[in-house]
Amino acid sequence: MTNVVLEEIPDKLTLAIDISNCTGLCEGCHSPFLRCDVGDELTPSAVDGLISGNFGVNCFLFLGEGNDHQALMDIAAYIRSCYPHLALGLYSGRESVEDDIWQVFDYVKVGPYRPACGPLNKRTTNQRLYKVTRTPDGAVSSEDITSRFWRKGIDPNFNEQP
Repeated sequence: MTNVVLEEIPDKLTLAIDISNCTGLCEGCHSPFLRCDVGDELTPSAVDGLISGNFGVNCFLFLGEGNDHQALMDIAAYIRSCYPHLALGLYSGRESVEDDIWQVFDYVKVGPYRPACGPLNKRTTNQRLYKVTRTPDGAVSSEDITSRFWRKGIDPNFNEQP
């Protein structure tokens, strides 16, 4: 499934793509059907069609990783080379991800969903969204931008104290 969304990556009009074959077993998962092999394969031609059919997006977000790391990295590299104007995002349900993910993606969310902790818009969340930057010499740094989801006056659990 694909959606154009405004709230997954701050300040981005994001084309969000569900990735099947999820290996996570998060309690309270909102998309348990994604544990199965469902949908169409995300090929370069499928990516081309999705991007051309969604004018104005400036971010391509993988909602999940599937079970084939190399396939994920290959399609991300294709997007990076053919659509350099697009930011790349990955929502992983794992506690941590491989170093090569930090080299390719501009936004990386880590942490399994835990109902007791809540989603990203709750200050109690265990999940974290990082903005990744790279220097010309290849050095990578990341900034935790999770707090961008915490809106005073909207979140009833908002607390001024960290």
